[in-house]
Amino acid sequence: MQTTLRSPVEFAGVGLHSGTAVHITVHPAAIDSGIVFWRSDLVGVDALVPARWDAVAPSRLCTQIENAAGVGVSTIEHLMAALAGSGVHNALVEIDGPEVPILDGSAAPFVRAIIAVGLVRQAAPVRALRILRSVEVREGVAEARLEPAETLEIAFAIEFPDLAIGSQSLMLNMANGTFVHELMDSRTFCRRADVEAMQAAGLALGGSYENAVVVDGDRVLSPGGLRREREAVRHKMLDAMGDLALAGAPILGRYSGNRAGHALTNRLLRALFADATAWRWEPLSNARAHAMPGAGVTLADCMPETELLA
Repeated sequence: MQTTLRSPVEFAGVGLHSGTAVHITVHPAAIDSGIVFWRSDLVGVDALVPARWDAVAPSRLCTQIENAAGVGVSTIEHLMAALAGSGVHNALVEIDGPEVPILDGSAAPFVRAIIAVGLVRQAAPVRALRILRSVEVREGVAEARLEPAETLEIAFAIEFPDLAIGSQSLMLNMANGTFVHELMDSRTFCRRADVEAMQAAGLALGGSYENAVVVDGDRVLSPGGLRREREAVRHKMLDAMGDLALAGAPILGRYSGNRAGHALTNRLLRALFADATAWRWEPLSNARAHAMPGAGVTLADCMPETELLA
């Protein structure tokens, strides 16, 4: 069955790139609505922006969607990952600005609030996107691929010159709450030199050591250090989860990314949907639905170990 939130949930913070304050409310939505953003700060224009692969607009360092009227919302990837990883199929995201707040740089605050309010089942089956054959896109040394699998799997590899990151790789089957247990609290990361360059160019104005893992050579500068082993590649997998959610349905397939970013993952979805022989819509049986991301997740699964022990 499809699901939506039991009641609205609110968040407030600053945009990572704009540095401006923004407030969002994630509302329940009707069957087959999908995820739609509503720019409540705008009047006199079409303020609804569907969260779909074909609405993605060119943007640096984040995922941005736009409607035909040019109304957009950026940095949606962490919230989209949270919705997909919590098993939410339908939601209306009311936002009073152009950028989703960065919060702590991960998807954890979104997930915890969503699971806390709870989900309700809706009287309609879930339609999944089954990958029938491999589709791949490349850009220089970066590559992204989708290939057949029985549930969503994500594999990722990265390589950075800074020893604090270095070469990292990981592959996870995303069934039964793996996103919540393994990925949701992994934060966005960057090199200190890149932060300085971005801020000089008017980007990352809302970035800080509190909402990103900042590294300099072999040092992690953010207070408290890393949350998890290989946190950087885990965050890239979190981003991929959010970008893949723009397919508009749960994916039955394996995603592999090597140094891939938001733009390349969107190019992959565009290549997939351009080839009608590479995919098909497939209704999920109850048994398969119970193994999808977010199925069976409880609030206890979302809490840090320190809070559970308190």
